[in-house]
Amino acid sequence: MVFPGQGSQSVGMQADLVAANTVVADCYTEASDILGYDLWQIVAEGPAERLNVTTTTQLAMLTAGYATWRAWQALGGATPELMAGHSLGEYTALVSAGSISFADALRVVRKRSELMQSAVPAGAGAMAAILGLEDEAIIEVCAAAAGKGVADAVNFNAPGQVVIAGDVAAIDRAIELAKERGARRALLLPVSVPAHSALMRGAGEALVDALASAQFSNPAITVIAASDARPYTDGADIRARLSRQVYAPVRWVDTINAMTGAGATRIIECGPGKVLAGLIRRIDKSLACDTIDSVDSLQYALQCEETA
Repeated sequence: MVFPGQGSQSVGMQADLVAANTVVADCYTEASDILGYDLWQIVAEGPAERLNVTTTTQLAMLTAGYATWRAWQALGGATPELMAGHSLGEYTALVSAGSISFADALRVVRKRSELMQSAVPAGAGAMAAILGLEDEAIIEVCAAAAGKGVADAVNFNAPGQVVIAGDVAAIDRAIELAKERGARRALLLPVSVPAHSALMRGAGEALVDALASAQFSNPAITVIAASDARPYTDGADIRARLSRQVYAPVRWVDTINAMTGAGATRIIECGPGKVLAGLIRRIDKSLACDTIDSVDSLQYALQCEETA
C-alpha cells in the first residue's frame, strides 16, 4: 500500500466516498475538530487556490489518504505486508501502520507545512520536472546551473522522470541546460515551495520540536522510508528521518524496488489520484497495481483481493 503526497489533490476529491462511507466522512470530521476549521468544505468546494496552498494541501492529503485506508479496512481489505508514501504520504503510511495517531500526525503536518511555506520567500523558490534524461545527467545539470544558488534533484520518481527544486534563477538555468542535454521535456511546476531541496534544511531542523512532542511507536506494518528506501524502526529513528525528509530527495524508484525486493507483487495506491500508480508501472511493469480514489475503484480493488 502506497500513499500519495502533494500534487494529487483536487477540488471535489472523494465526494462519492464521503457520501457512501461514514468512516471516510468521520475522518474529515475528526480532522476538522482538531484543526479548528471545516477541512471537508475546502476539499469539497475549494477554491482551488486555497486547497493548493501547501498549508492546506498537506493536511487534506493526509486526511484523504488515511480516510481511504480506513474505508479499505472497514470493508475487509487485507492488511498489506509493506507500506510507503511519497513525501507527505509517509505520514499517512505511518498513521495507517499504527506508528503515530491521526491527531498527532495532523499537528506535526500542520507545523511541517507552515515551516515549509515560510522557509523561502514567496516567488523565490521553484520546482521543475525533467523528462527523458538519465539521473546522473540531471544531477550534473543541477550542479552546473546552481552557481551561488541552489538547484537540486529532489524527486527520483521513475526512470527518465526527475523533479528538481531550488532558487528560481538556478532552476530556470537548469531547465535550459536540460534542454541542451536532450531532455524530452523540462517545465516549471505550479508550486512555490522548493520541497526536498537544500533550501528546506532550516524547515526540517525546526520540525524537530514538533516531532518530539508526538508519540511514535514501532510500525505494526513495515513502512519503507522514501528518503533512503529502508524500513522505519523505532520512534527515535522515525523522528530523525522525518526531520531530514523535508530536505532530502524522494527516492521513489529505490523505494518501489525495495518493496519488490522484499516480495511485493501487487501495490495499491491508497488516496486521491493515480500519480503513484503511473510511476510504479514505469518502474516495474511486472507489478500488479491498483488505485483507490473512488467508490468504484475501492470495490474493484477489493474484488481483486478476493480473487488473488
